[in-house]
Amino acid sequence: MKHLKKKFFLLLITISCQNESVDIFNADTDQDGFYDSIDNCPDVSNQSQTDSNGDGIGDSCSDLDFDSIIDSEDNCYLNFNPDQTDSDGDGIGDDCDLVDFISLNCINGFAGEYPCNEFNLLGHLSIEGLSIDYESNTRVNDSWGWKDPLNGDEYAIIGLSSHTAFVNMSDPKNLILIGILPSATVNSIWRDIKVYNNHAYIVSEASNHGMQVFDLTKLRNVENSPTTFIADYHFTDFGRAHNIVINEDTGYAYPVGNQDTGRNFTRDPGHESGGLFDGGPIFINIQNPTNPILEGGFSEAGYSHDAQSVVYNGPDQDYIGKEIIIGCNQNHVDIVDITDKSNPVYISSISYDNVHYTHQGWLTEDHKFFIVGDELDEAADGINTRSIVLDLSDLDNPLIHFDYNGPTLAIDHNGYIKGDKFYLASYKAGMREIDISQIESKNMYETGFFDTFPDGEGSGFSGAWSVYPLFDSQNIIISDIQRGLFVVSKNN
Repeated sequence: MKHLKKKFFLLLITISCQNESVDIFNADTDQDGFYDSIDNCPDVSNQSQTDSNGDGIGDSCSDLDFDSIIDSEDNCYLNFNPDQTDSDGDGIGDDCDLVDFISLNCINGFAGEYPCNEFNLLGHLSIEGLSIDYESNTRVNDSWGWKDPLNGDEYAIIGLSSHTAFVNMSDPKNLILIGILPSATVNSIWRDIKVYNNHAYIVSEASNHGMQVFDLTKLRNVENSPTTFIADYHFTDFGRAHNIVINEDTGYAYPVGNQDTGRNFTRDPGHESGGLFDGGPIFINIQNPTNPILEGGFSEAGYSHDAQSVVYNGPDQDYIGKEIIIGCNQNHVDIVDITDKSNPVYISSISYDNVHYTHQGWLTEDHKFFIVGDELDEAADGINTRSIVLDLSDLDNPLIHFDYNGPTLAIDHNGYIKGDKFYLASYKAGMREIDISQIESKNMYETGFFDTFPDGEGSGFSGAWSVYPLFDSQNIIISDIQRGLFVVSKNN
């Protein structure tokens, strides 16, 4: 009898198990090896269980805006947009696209309305797009660039009459204004920027402006852009300055063109007001970026409009390893040894025929030649754009190498060299790319251009103010007085 009871009990157990449903806690609907109870995307196979934003929903099925399009395929994943409209074809849906702009290739000599050769237009922001509280009389001036060493993002830093604008151009087809830094005092059409150790240094001819120091790493994590920043430091040992030069190898900044009321020029009495060190370079130690220290200056060459400072590594063995500054000083170019800030040494000076206003220049990368622009010679003499090439093989005895004349009547303004190319902001003719690989044999020739000022030609002061061609990406910034920021790149 006991034996029969045991068999009956086993039979009941067997029947009970056959009628029981599968345990829902062990179900794996998408058969990816993860039970539904722990699968962050139970209906879509996702063996990696990737959850980029940490919201508990796997990327393979995350739909943050509930528009039935998974985030990885949604062109505007934070805004409900089931129609996925993308008018400018840039991959970003209209509902969250901050820039309504279509990149333009250079085809048959034009990128849209802009004359061009070999350069495409990647991105553009108008003056209004570079501003928060836009005023109709705002104008653009200088530009510089910064690459974030942490993530590689590239930024355009654009000077305007009322402020400095910081633009993320990591995707140059979708330029994003991150924020602005207002002028330290009043508006001015002259503002200049350079960068050292992830900080921007900004001067202006605005009265009592001094030098603003801004930590560029703040641009990384701005939640609500555009925003209005404040300077991290305001250096006020001088007031106005036309320009600022920085030697990144030594950690020194050199504001030039200082003109403050109450100071008198001793060498250049043509200016109405004076300047610290007669408007020559002011020596400021910025090795601690937010604690600038005034260490001296140089006045013997008089007012300096613009300059370049390098640790010299050219053909003149007498100055190898010395820090020199080359100043464009109205009607002459001056070379000064500034290695010892307490005892700068005047090396030499040179001028050239038909000088009108010695404005700006830049060294070739071998430090042998210096290409100078005279801002007023084209208009005064009715000539095509002229660049004067100086031979600095002997710094004690610089020589005129030759003159290069471009194909237009435009005034040259600011020019910079990268490799064997000279990139020149040429006002009404936009940016010009000039091959200098044969500069030794007195041969330079234009290889491309992008004209940001399609409204006219000639020698007027409209159009491209400056150009920044030094990014590793080879994307080039052009700052246009009336039309804002342009980002261009070579066709190839």
